[in-house]
Amino acid sequence: MAKRLDTKNIREWATDLKCGEEILLSGVVYTARDAAHKKIAALIDNGKPLPFPLKGSVIYYAGPSPAKEGRVCGSFGPTTSGRMDGYPQLFDNGLAAAVGKGDRNKTIIDALIRNKSIYFIAIGGAGAIAAKHIIDCKEIAFSELGCESVKRLVFEDFPLIVAIDSDGKDIYTKGTVEV
Repeated sequence: MAKRLDTKNIREWATDLKCGEEILLSGVVYTARDAAHKKIAALIDNGKPLPFPLKGSVIYYAGPSPAKEGRVCGSFGPTTSGRMDGYPQLFDNGLAAAVGKGDRNKTIIDALIRNKSIYFIAIGGAGAIAAKHIIDCKEIAFSELGCESVKRLVFEDFPLIVAIDSDGKDIYTKGTVEV
């Protein structure tokens, strides 16, 4: 049975999660893909204010398709996380968790361990399922990036799997986990 968790108190429960566990995540989640990560990293490096607080936040590596009439957003599937592996400083500046698909490099795994952060995977190819769990979606930064702009989402019971826990145990090296 999946644990129901809220982003409001992520630091309270993050270290209790174990690789392979299923969760249902509710609360505020921000989107950022490669272009947004590059901009966020530059802001950090230059000591400039960020468009959202990294400390205790969750980033979903995703971009939406256009919303159909009457919907909060379109399909919202995960992006390959390895494209964000060059930005461990987001975790070093307080990012509590990231959501994407695929494995992560050693630099990111080390950052997760160092910062007691978590990496979740969403089901690739199931962007329509993710969209059904989004109850609010607002663009908050970098509108010039189009679908890669940073958005503030509010999820309700978004199904995820702990891919790398805060001890560095990794679903991709651990072996197959029955879901």
